[in-house]
Amino acid sequence: MDHEVMTIEEVAEYLRVSERTVDDWAQKGQLPGAKLGATWRFKRSDVEGWVNRRIGTASSPSVSSSQGAGLLSQILSPERVVFFDTDKKEIALETLCVLMGSSPLVHNEAELERAVFQREDLMSTGIGFGVGVPHVRIDSVDDLVMALGIARKPLDDYSSLDEVPIQIVCMVAAGSAQHPQYIRALSAISTRLKDETVRKALIETTAAVSAFKVFTGE
Repeated sequence: MDHEVMTIEEVAEYLRVSERTVDDWAQKGQLPGAKLGATWRFKRSDVEGWVNRRIGTASSPSVSSSQGAGLLSQILSPERVVFFDTDKKEIALETLCVLMGSSPLVHNEAELERAVFQREDLMSTGIGFGVGVPHVRIDSVDDLVMALGIARKPLDDYSSLDEVPIQIVCMVAAGSAQHPQYIRALSAISTRLKDETVRKALIETTAAVSAFKVFTGE
C-alpha cells in the first residue's frame, strides 16, 4: 500500500488505536486531516510527521539521556546487532526478524515478521536522518526487545520522511499491553540517533560489540 492519501481505517490500524480515537483527534485538530464530504482523509506524510514528533517528545519529561541509554542497553544485546550486505529493505527486515526470533522474549517469529511487514505496508518507518525504526506490539512478545542493523550500502527502497537514504535500522517489538514502555523505547532511540556523531560512528563500526557500545553509550 503505497498511496499518499489514507482513510480513517488505515490511520487507526497504523496507530493501533480505534477509529473513534482517530476521529476525535481529527475533530479536535490534533491530528492533521481534512474532510471530503462526511469522510476524513489524511496525507501519509502528515501522519508520519505527526507520529515522529510524538515519538520524539512523548516521554522526554520522564526519560533522561542516561535513563534512555540504560533502557537501550537492556533491550539490545551484541548478539542482535548485524551488518547488512544487501541494499534491499525486505531482506534487511527479514534478517532483523530472524535475530529478534532468537530472543526468548519472542515466541512467534512468523507473527512478528507478518506484523512488521503489515506496518510497513501501511506506512514506511523511515523517521529521517538515515534511520528506520520498524516497530510493533503483539501478543507473542513478552517484553521489550530490539535488534540493530547497519547497512554498508544505503537501503535504496526504504523510503524516509526527509529522503535521506536509510543505513541504520532499529527494530523494536513489545507486548500488546506495553504502550508506555514502547513509547519510551522509541523516544530513547530517536534521541540517541538524532546525534550525527553517533550515526556516523555506527556506520563506521566493523564489529557487533563495538556497534552495541556506540549505540548504548557504554
